[in-house]
Amino acid sequence: MGKQKVFRKEQLKFMIFSFISFTVIFTIFGVIIFSQVKSTLFTKTDEELLAFKEKVSDDLPNEEARPPRFEDDDGPQNPNDRKGPNNPNPRIMMLHWNNEGEIVNQNEIGTTIYESYFQEYELDKENVNVITNMTINDLYNFRSIVFEDQTEGDDVEYVQLLINTDPEQTILANFGNLIIICSSIFIILSISASYILSKRMMKPIIKSWNKQAEFVENASHELRTPLTIIQNKLELLLTAPHEKIMNKFENIALSLSETRRLSKLTSDLLTLARADSAESQLNKHSVSIDNFIKKVCNPYMDIAESQEKHVWLKLNSKIEIEADEQRLHQLLVILLDNALKYTSERDSIGVKTYNEDHKVVIEVTDTGIGIDKQNMKYIFDRFYREDRARSRETGGSGLGLSIAQWIVTQHNGTISVSENQHNGTTFIVKLPKK
Repeated sequence: MGKQKVFRKEQLKFMIFSFISFTVIFTIFGVIIFSQVKSTLFTKTDEELLAFKEKVSDDLPNEEARPPRFEDDDGPQNPNDRKGPNNPNPRIMMLHWNNEGEIVNQNEIGTTIYESYFQEYELDKENVNVITNMTINDLYNFRSIVFEDQTEGDDVEYVQLLINTDPEQTILANFGNLIIICSSIFIILSISASYILSKRMMKPIIKSWNKQAEFVENASHELRTPLTIIQNKLELLLTAPHEKIMNKFENIALSLSETRRLSKLTSDLLTLARADSAESQLNKHSVSIDNFIKKVCNPYMDIAESQEKHVWLKLNSKIEIEADEQRLHQLLVILLDNALKYTSERDSIGVKTYNEDHKVVIEVTDTGIGIDKQNMKYIFDRFYREDRARSRETGGSGLGLSIAQWIVTQHNGTISVSENQHNGTTFIVKLPKK
C-alpha cells in the first residue's frame, strides 16, 4: 500500500509538471501570435499616418493640406476645398489645434461630427510625434499622431491626424476570443496528455523499483543462507574448544565452502552493480578466438573427465576479434560451469565456433537436463534458477548468465539459448568480427 501511494504521488508530480510546461509553452505561443497579429494590423495604418504627416509638413508652408471633408447638416462640402497630399486615405481625419487647446477647423471636419465627438475632447500634448491609440465616446477607436504646425502667421499650434481603427480592433477582439477558446480547449487536452504522459513516465520507474526490490530481496536471501551456515558451524565449534581439528573437519570444510560461495556471490553482485552504473570499462585488444577458446577449455576437459563426462571442440573460426580477454574468459567459464553443473555422467559438452554474416559464432552445447521452453525467456534474469534446490546444491546463485549477457552486450554481440534436438541446451554467442 505504501509503495502504491508513493507511485501515485510521483505520478501526480509528473502530471502537474507536464501540465505547467504545456500551459507555459502555449501561453508564450499565444502571446507571440497575438502580438504579431496586432503589430501587422496596425503597421499599415501607422505607415499611412506617417506618410500623410510628411506630406502635410511639406505642403503646409505653401498651402494648407486638408483630408476629405465629411458631410454635415449643411450638405456636402466643396471638393475644391480639399487640398494637400494626393489620394489620402479617406479614413484619415486632420484636426487643427490652437494654443488654448481648441479645434479651429470645425467647418472642415463637419459641425455635426465636431459637436458629437470632439467638442469635449482634449488634446494630449505629452505624446507629440508619437503614434498613440485613442477612443472617442467609448465607441470609436483611432490611431493618432500630434505634431507642431510649422506654418507662420496663423493661430494653429498643433496638427493632429487620426485614422479609424474599428475594423482592426474588431479583428483583434475576435482573435482574442479565439485564443481564449483555444486555450480552454488546450487546457483540457493538456490535462489528458499530462495524465497519459505521467503514466508512461512512471512505467520504467515502477519497473526499475520492482526489479530493485526483487534484487535486494534475492540478494538478501542468497547472502543470509551462507552466513547462517557459517555462523551455526562456528558456534558449534565454540561449544567444544578442546576438540581436535580432525574431529570437526566436516564443520570446518562446510564453513569454508560457504565462505567461498559467499565470496563468489559478492564478486558477482559487485560486477552487476558496476555494470548498472556503467563504471566497468572493457580493455579490448586483438584476440584469436579459436586459440583462446582452446586455452580456456583445456582445464575443463580434465575436470569433465574426472566426472566421467566428455568435452569436445569443433573450432572453425580462424580469425581475430576485438575483445576484452578477461571478460571473454569470464563468459566462457560461466557457460562451461553451467554445462558441467547440469550434466550427468556420460553426458557430453561441446564448444563450436564458425563464421556467419560478418560475425563469429560460439556455441556451447550440452546433453544435460535442459531447460523448459516456457522458462527460456527468464534464463538471463538475475537470481533466476529453474531448479532452486538443485542450483543450491551446485552452488549456483542465478547471477552467472546475467553477467554473461552483460559481457556479450558490452562487446556489441548477442546471446541466446535454444533446446537441443534430443536433450540438453545450446547457448549461442555472436560477436562482431574485427
